[in-house]
Amino acid sequence: MSAFNQPSAAFRLALLALAVLTYVADIAPIAAAGELPAIAARQRSEKKSFTDGEIVEGFLKTAFGAEYHLAGRVDRIRKFDGPVRVYAESDRADRKTQLAKVVADIGARVQHLDIAMTGTSEAANVRVKLVRDRDFFRTLTSFYGAEKAREIRASLDPQCLSGFRKNDNFEIEHSDVILTVDNGDFTFLDCAYEELLQSLGPINDTTSVPWTMFNDNVSMGYFDVYDQYILNLLYDPRIKAGMTVPEVKAVLPQVLADVRAWVKQVNDLKE
Repeated sequence: MSAFNQPSAAFRLALLALAVLTYVADIAPIAAAGELPAIAARQRSEKKSFTDGEIVEGFLKTAFGAEYHLAGRVDRIRKFDGPVRVYAESDRADRKTQLAKVVADIGARVQHLDIAMTGTSEAANVRVKLVRDRDFFRTLTSFYGAEKAREIRASLDPQCLSGFRKNDNFEIEHSDVILTVDNGDFTFLDCAYEELLQSLGPINDTTSVPWTMFNDNVSMGYFDVYDQYILNLLYDPRIKAGMTVPEVKAVLPQVLADVRAWVKQVNDLKE
């Protein structure tokens, strides 16, 4: 799992969170998430019932802070405040098709998030660069410069990366995602879900919450129920960019009640 706040002349450098994603082999060459045996097995055993405390803990631990940061405040909510448009840069039509399905799935499961693919980079505020594994470091260097790329590789040697640029109101203005295309379908989908979701705001990895994909020890390959709670809380209109922990805690009870109803409906949960 990884997320990186990209330096910009217009915005100050904020936070950086990086983590390694473990390689897991699979057998389906161009499969959708539900068609992969590794993912289907995880879905069958997935925990779907959580207490309010378990959901709130994961939300606060991922929406605030950063696993690794260089500068800027990390004690505020960070999110897009408007439509999110995703552009995929690649000559791999199969991976672009899979990415589009991931984006559509996220859009269908996060109630107040307007996210969709776009055909032009000019219309995008999330750019996804799909590269071969051997070209990952070169791409990293082109994005962040040689010194920063070496620091990232030396620290965590990530397989994929996401980062965003925010303004002084903690609104995300632009995100960049780098995904490798040649490590198998499970790894690609696991990276795609994780990095796209982190690029929307919840960039802090935590090993103390066992149900979230924002945990170095967890590989999902799909948009699990627990992380749907996190993203739906983050993108509820009552949770605003720039809010502090006490401000968020003041509105969480009402927001969580509505989010529970939505997640139950969209996943056909029985309880």
